[in-house]
Amino acid sequence: MKINVQNTNGESVEEMEVPFTLVEEGDKGLQAVHDTVVAYMASQRSGTACAKTRSEVAGTGKKPWRQKGTGRARAGSFQSPIWRGGGVVCGPRPRDFRKDVNKKTRKLALQKALTERIKSGEVLVVDQISIAQPKTKDFISILDNLKVDGTALLVTNNPDQNLQLSTRNVSYVGVTTSESLNTYDTLKYDRIIITRDAFNGLQSRLS
Repeated sequence: MKINVQNTNGESVEEMEVPFTLVEEGDKGLQAVHDTVVAYMASQRSGTACAKTRSEVAGTGKKPWRQKGTGRARAGSFQSPIWRGGGVVCGPRPRDFRKDVNKKTRKLALQKALTERIKSGEVLVVDQISIAQPKTKDFISILDNLKVDGTALLVTNNPDQNLQLSTRNVSYVGVTTSESLNTYDTLKYDRIIITRDAFNGLQSRLS
């Protein structure tokens, strides 16, 4: 499998072979992608939903009225779950939603996700991206040259400060490194722009 390398003007510089470590053929890896994405999204949940039980609701412990003689239903607590303002039975409690996925599964999932994006022509490899001054306008012009529509993920080895400042105000662009790239981000964005160095870095990471 080969992929074109472009410069920031959108011109093709060369054609490079995609390393076999970045390619996962066949249906192998689909379940790994599913498990990894589900685990990632679960880990993003705060898990702070909480409802008070009858023992946690504020109020007096006095019996509302005497047991017999009033003609009303017997009651022993203002915090009873059947009362308005009382406690909640089986309500949500704080919990940890994180799921464990082993390293081999995460690696296979990233390989499979990258393979499908490369096959679909949604991965752009550029020789390098450098911006002289931190200007959003300059970065937008690079996206226009590369004919990038919709959301985009920029993957570099080590983004410099000018590049980070230039992309910070662009809501539809994400920036990450080859070491931090995950399966969820690989699938989330419409296009993936990756520098040559980051591409080689991914090869080392997935080998």
